[in-house]
Amino acid sequence: MYALDQFQLLHQDHQMTMKMDHMTTRKRETKKTSPSPPREEDKVHVVDLHGMSLDSLPKLSLDLAIISKLNLSNNNLQNIPESLTARLLNLEMLDVHSNQLRSLPNSIGCLSKLKVLNVSGNFIQSLPATIENCRALEELNLNFNMLSKLPDTIGFELIKLKKLAVNSNKLVCLPRSTSHMMTLMVLDVRLNCLRSLPDDLENLVNLETLNVSQNFRYLESLPYSIGLLLSLVELDVSYNNIKTLPDSIGCLQKLQKLSVEGNPLISPPQEVVEQGLHVVKEYMCNKMNSSHHIPTKKRWWMVKCGTFNGEMKRSEHKGFHKLHYQPMNGLASPGFMGRLSPLRLFSPRRSLS
Repeated sequence: MYALDQFQLLHQDHQMTMKMDHMTTRKRETKKTSPSPPREEDKVHVVDLHGMSLDSLPKLSLDLAIISKLNLSNNNLQNIPESLTARLLNLEMLDVHSNQLRSLPNSIGCLSKLKVLNVSGNFIQSLPATIENCRALEELNLNFNMLSKLPDTIGFELIKLKKLAVNSNKLVCLPRSTSHMMTLMVLDVRLNCLRSLPDDLENLVNLETLNVSQNFRYLESLPYSIGLLLSLVELDVSYNNIKTLPDSIGCLQKLQKLSVEGNPLISPPQEVVEQGLHVVKEYMCNKMNSSHHIPTKKRWWMVKCGTFNGEMKRSEHKGFHKLHYQPMNGLASPGFMGRLSPLRLFSPRRSLS
């Protein structure tokens, strides 16, 4: 048995050495054929140790600060050493999916250049608060874990995030800060235990795909603000417990795919749903326009709104700020103009005086 273990360890070391040697050879060839001095990107390394049945990480015989991509997926790792992530100062992609991880190291916050993080297929129950320091993140894959919540302020910090995938977890709700991820294009929260979505979804001005399907009996309604997701192309709310879709869905002009099957829908009725998306949108729009009473929390105005470019100049005479903007037609309300980002006008939560 001892000899077999020795053999397996030697075999793993041989595999790793071959990968590292191959990588070094490629670098050497690049330097030989390139007449010009080595560029900065030529000094960056990719380390691939996936699928090697590793229980722990070997010592890497290179400077960790020059690694840009690290693939540790499909192993048996139960933890990532704090000392390792603290030294991966130039890491842009970390893939540790399909391991046995129960947590991420606090030093994950040292990865200030990290753009892609894939920790799917583990046993992670919570994220360290320091993940909010990874402000370069563009893609975060948390699928198939045991998360019951996300950090409360995650949306305020990960301001470059374009894709957030957190399906197949145990989430009861999303933090309200999620609605401040203005660069987000894909939000996948299916197969959780969601009771609701944040009210201020209209802030997600670039969101194209929203999947909240298969929260089954837990999710009973959608926020009215979903009608201000003017970039939304695909909406999947199938297999929930939704009886009524918000009338505002009729305003989603770019919507091309709407999945509502598996819900006890009353509005729109089944005969409308069966006629396709165009008929559903027309039905919801007509219902909204013909409504005599709009609840206070859902009072929106049709206005000609402006998209501000962020340039502000102080008036020479009266000391006021002048906003330069390009006009565009859209749904908005001036209730939050003074409090929220000038990139967008939002709908108020209370009536205007």
